[in-house]
Amino acid sequence: MAQLNCPPCTPCASVCIEHQPIQTETSVDNPFHKPRETTAADIKDYQKELLTSPVGLPASDPPPYLPQRAGNSDGYPLAKPMDPIGPWATGRVDWGALSGQTGTRPVVNQYSITRYSVDEWRQRNADMINACETTVDHSVQVENASKNTIIRTYAIADKTQTDCTQSLHVRAKNIDDLKCELDRAISSMQEEIAALERQRRRLKQSLAVLRMPEAIANECLERRTGRPDTELIRDRPEEELIQEISLISEIKAILLQTLANIEQQQSDNRAVRQRMEFDWSEKKVAHENDAVNCNLRNQSTNTLFKPGATRCSNEQSTEIYWEKFTRETLDMYHNCRHKSEQLRNTLDAILTNAARDLRTQADSVERALASRISCMEEIREKLEIDLRTVLQHLADTEIQIDKLKVAIRNMDYAMMVVQTRLDNRNQRPRVENCRDQPQNLLIAEVKSLEVGSSAMNAQLKQEEDVKQELVNRRNELEREIMLKRRTIAIDRDRCQLLRSHFPSSTALSGY
Repeated sequence: MAQLNCPPCTPCASVCIEHQPIQTETSVDNPFHKPRETTAADIKDYQKELLTSPVGLPASDPPPYLPQRAGNSDGYPLAKPMDPIGPWATGRVDWGALSGQTGTRPVVNQYSITRYSVDEWRQRNADMINACETTVDHSVQVENASKNTIIRTYAIADKTQTDCTQSLHVRAKNIDDLKCELDRAISSMQEEIAALERQRRRLKQSLAVLRMPEAIANECLERRTGRPDTELIRDRPEEELIQEISLISEIKAILLQTLANIEQQQSDNRAVRQRMEFDWSEKKVAHENDAVNCNLRNQSTNTLFKPGATRCSNEQSTEIYWEKFTRETLDMYHNCRHKSEQLRNTLDAILTNAARDLRTQADSVERALASRISCMEEIREKLEIDLRTVLQHLADTEIQIDKLKVAIRNMDYAMMVVQTRLDNRNQRPRVENCRDQPQNLLIAEVKSLEVGSSAMNAQLKQEEDVKQELVNRRNELEREIMLKRRTIAIDRDRCQLLRSHFPSSTALSGY
């Protein structure tokens, strides 16, 4: 094969790049090279010049690295595909199994075998330049959109922060107004509670003093009811004593009901005061919180990211309910104070009338009282026997309660064993963790133990109720026995002496 020499370079042999000198582009050689930072306008001008005359060619001719008028481009379609160089270098080789290789070998050197034509190379350059231009345009658009977004977002954020700060100032003022109103209401309610407490102590003092005429009348009446049959006559002193006891009972019932009303009213007053104090305290915390929030700025050093701060908890209330809650509290305060004042005025009238009636009836009893009273030993002995019986049953009940508690504790051990077994069996892997017969028996055992424990707990509850009833009966019997012994001692020697110690009207009024 003869060695071929490369033909001399001609203007049309653009593919022969070996004989072309490699040029280095500088800011002097290339007028479009700018070391400064390029802008969108510079990029557009640069692309326009590249498309027109980047190397000083006429403006009507495209640059040599872009598709030509007679070449392959979007405006000028490809004329024909790339053909062989000539008939002497077709690039075709025939091959047969018998004849071997026939035909003419192609002329091959380092320049003759190519993959693309010059038009395809120019089209690829045009595509790369267009893609770069599209990317740059998109970058400019995104940059402008980013700047506009920053400006708009900052303006919205500043306006929103200003509105929120103003709203927080208004809210803090509203909270402070209601807090001051609650403060005045708390002071007023504290004064009312103190005044009602003084009246309550006066009423309790009157009830304490009322025990004395009640005891005297009961002792005198019991002394006369214990008389022998021959002495059991219905005389005037007995009628006066019954009348006195009835009057004392009525007055005591009225005073006790009034005391219950006062205690209930005092409880309501304290509840209202406590509610106002809680509301005041919460408003104080809320006011301080809003005051801190009003002073927060972007330059503050105590601001942090709080993940989840925008979540609304289930305990948050609405603004309408917030104001309604405080108004309801103040309305409750006004109603409670009005009722308390009315109750104090009613108590003054009740104590005055009760003292006058008791003193009048006591004078009538003292004028007609006789000095004959029977002994109360039989009823006292009967009560003592009942007390001993109650104490015996109380001791037996306590023993039975201890036995039940021990039995319940023993059931707990069995329950722990069966639950531990079930838990251990639940740790079996995969298909081994089946509900077999032992599993069902263990579950049934748990149910049985729970039923047994429930039954014993119910029985323990009944025993404790019986014990409490026996304790109550024991207290009642001890009190009755004490009263009977005192009555017997007083009936013998001190009946007339006790009547001389009847309290005065001032003492009965609670002073």
